[in-house]
Amino acid sequence: MRTHYQRMLRDTETRALRELKTQNTDSASPWYGAFVMPDGVYMQKHTLYCVADMAAVYLNPESRLYRDGTLYAAMVRGLDFAASTQHENGLFDYITCNFFSAPDTAFCVGIILPARNYLASRGELTAEERTLFEKMDAILHRGGRGLLEGGFHTPNHRWAIASILAECGRLYGEEDLTEAAFGYLKEGIDCNADGEYSEKSAGNYNGVNNDAMLLLAQALGDPSYEQHVIRNLRMMLTYWEPDDTIFTANSTRFDKDRRVYPDSYYWAYLYLGAKYNIPEFLSMANYIFKVVEEKRLLSPQFLMQYMLRPELIDLEWDGCGTPERYRAFYPDSGIARVRRGSWTYTVMRDKSDFLYVHNGSVKLAVKLGGSFCEHRAFKAERMEMGEDGSFRLHETMRGWYYLPFDEKPATSDWWKMDNASRKKKLGPDMDIDIAVRETENGIDLEIETSGVRGAPWRVELAFEGIDRISNEHMTMPVHGDEVLVLRDSYFTVSNPVSSMEVGPAFGLHHFTQGKEDSEAKTPGAATVYLTDYTPFKRVISIRP
Repeated sequence: MRTHYQRMLRDTETRALRELKTQNTDSASPWYGAFVMPDGVYMQKHTLYCVADMAAVYLNPESRLYRDGTLYAAMVRGLDFAASTQHENGLFDYITCNFFSAPDTAFCVGIILPARNYLASRGELTAEERTLFEKMDAILHRGGRGLLEGGFHTPNHRWAIASILAECGRLYGEEDLTEAAFGYLKEGIDCNADGEYSEKSAGNYNGVNNDAMLLLAQALGDPSYEQHVIRNLRMMLTYWEPDDTIFTANSTRFDKDRRVYPDSYYWAYLYLGAKYNIPEFLSMANYIFKVVEEKRLLSPQFLMQYMLRPELIDLEWDGCGTPERYRAFYPDSGIARVRRGSWTYTVMRDKSDFLYVHNGSVKLAVKLGGSFCEHRAFKAERMEMGEDGSFRLHETMRGWYYLPFDEKPATSDWWKMDNASRKKKLGPDMDIDIAVRETENGIDLEIETSGVRGAPWRVELAFEGIDRISNEHMTMPVHGDEVLVLRDSYFTVSNPVSSMEVGPAFGLHHFTQGKEDSEAKTPGAATVYLTDYTPFKRVISIRP
């Protein structure tokens, strides 16, 4: 992939020169040597990212910045700043959130690990290269020892810590580091049979987990860890949207519903596609780079990985593309993904936005909302695929009321009472069943509620990427925050290049939001409400 490599080289030079201008060079400043972030904060993690960019081009003979003295001085200052903020026990702070943080230390030292290993593989070094190596190596080794103290918050943190412990154990021959890595690994890797990690974070933490698995395979000499990545990458082949973004609405983390391009997956697809001869992975690597060029993005930051594995620079593969048609049901993860060219739909368990439809540049999120006891929206507790291929969702919303204590409580203060031990009056229950059926030219959404009579509920259709809504009675321009209740007929939402037809509409009341803490509408979306009183059974057709 020489054209990719050369583009990465040029883009990394661009990054390095931009970053050079952001370094604090005031020797009297407490942040001397750090690189400032866009929000004005100085942080060692960002500083090490900048150093890593500069190291990749400083050490690359094909770069116009090869052995550039200005870059060398900036890297030394940056490494010295990072070392000065490393606690005596080797741990770093993530100053906007975590302090004496093992996972953030793993992330920090992992940033400079590839450059450190590249320098270690070079044999004879110049005096400047030797200085860079010693400074990086000291930060890495101290950080690895600091990780022995442990401590984490989220699932992916375990693998970031374990992979750095294992690699430091290999590099420095320190068995206690390797043993500590296995202390985390004995919990088992949380990548299910579908290829989904616990956090379901297609837009961010998949990459963190995959990087950790690849490093564990290298550090422990155990390629079985790569199989988790392969499963995840196969699943991700069905997560690409027609506009070349990643489907992120299933995430449990900050990337939920964010618009994310797939560039962070490039290296894993390329490396494992080449190692295991997986054609669709190599085609995906080519396609990701095509997206980078078409969207005018800076190329992904994998220049140093190419330098560590130069045999991949001249690997060429003609295939390029994502699967245009697929139908995937991941029961463990509670998600179904279907694509037919420029049309995709997604059905999810345990999400209030249980259905997403994407046609070209028009997006639709569907929610069934209302108030029933503590419930504010339908979230399927069960999802299965019917014999007819439909995806079926079910939730039983349980009604209940507290009853008085049998005996006089020890206090009259409600907040000090043992309310969890109260008896309850149970019922009524509301049952909601939803089926999503594929038709010849779209999908039918069938919604049925039962068990409770007279509750005003609504189907929320939140549209993004549209500039008008029209039906047989009117055409209305929209800007993204409109709210409509439509009573009858089919309607069309559109922009100049894409459209979607939905219906028939129904509107028996105007109760949309605001009472009983019902869920807020999707921000920034033009929203159509279809309203009815329970019990009801409705079928809504959605067509590209």
